Amino acid sequence: MRVLFAGLASVGHTYPMIPLAVAARNAGHEVHFAVGEEVHGPLAANGLRPFRPADTFYEMYAEDLEPDLARLRPDLVVHGWGVPGAAVAAHRAGVPGVWHGFGRLFPDGIGLEPPTRNADAPGLPHLDICPPSLQDKAFLAEQDRIELRPVAYSEPGALPAAAGRRTSTPLVYLTLGTAFGTAELLGTVIKGLAALDARVVVATGRVRPEELGDVPDNVSVHRWVSQAELLPHVDVVVHHGGSGTTLGALACGVPQVILPQGADQFANADAVAAAGAGLRLLPDEVSAEAVADHVRTASRDSGHRDAARAVAEEISRMPSPDEVARRLPELVDRP
Repeated sequence: MRVLFAGLASVGHTYPMIPLAVAARNAGHEVHFAVGEEVHGPLAANGLRPFRPADTFYEMYAEDLEPDLARLRPDLVVHGWGVPGAAVAAHRAGVPGVWHGFGRLFPDGIGLEPPTRNADAPGLPHLDICPPSLQDKAFLAEQDRIELRPVAYSEPGALPAAAGRRTSTPLVYLTLGTAFGTAELLGTVIKGLAALDARVVVATGRVRPEELGDVPDNVSVHRWVSQAELLPHVDVVVHHGGSGTTLGALACGVPQVILPQGADQFANADAVAAAGAGLRLLPDEVSAEAVADHVRTASRDSGHRDAARAVAEEISRMPSPDEVARRLPELVDRP
């Protein structure tokens, strides 16, 4: 079977789709991936045949993908929530399609068209990587869902030295993602974390490490870390509330302190806090002292760790990418 994946050209949208694409390839399916060139590297490294449809760089429109649908003649299109145009193109071409989520169903007003309201590609099932306990309740009740265990993916790389050894000193991981971090905010958070008896690993994302100046001895700063490899070693994650980091920390049973900045991050922070698996600080609440206090609470209060571990157990019971990949032919045969 030939399967075409299509995604928005960003780490937050493409990386959650890689585990299923790799599983489909391993199951013997021919896999192609339509997406902007920004994320072609890891896709090519995994044998997923990436290509850029038409003039696609970030977004994708139906007209971009239509020539490639005619060229490839896929049996199934797996399109991310961020590319409704791919769903429309598949629907017009008469090719079965399925949505692939990137986390909790996002709220209105973040700049993406909700896939549940796409009248030009109605009634498609959703591959849902969000554990039901955190998913939007209306989405759970109203949509055709196929559960898919979220598996963190990041490009392979060396772990920071702080993660290479287990000690009695807690390890805190700080990231504000690749779209919303600023040197000023990172500096404030680092100041708070440095005051703790903890080892701190910082991934600066869009901010150049040199913009942060000198940092205390218990803080190591990196432009990028292999988050999927780092998270199992971490005691607390301090982050922006992006879906990938949120689900990655939950899958490892790690408490979180979330500092939402935009997009779907506020809704993710609310869901994690409501589940008891972490705490949140809104933008006007953030200070070095508040960050330090919240991390102390998240690390010392067993209730947060117990809640995070309960969600991790829930995630572990969700069908794996390999299991779902074996079911992909059923989606082609659906009426």
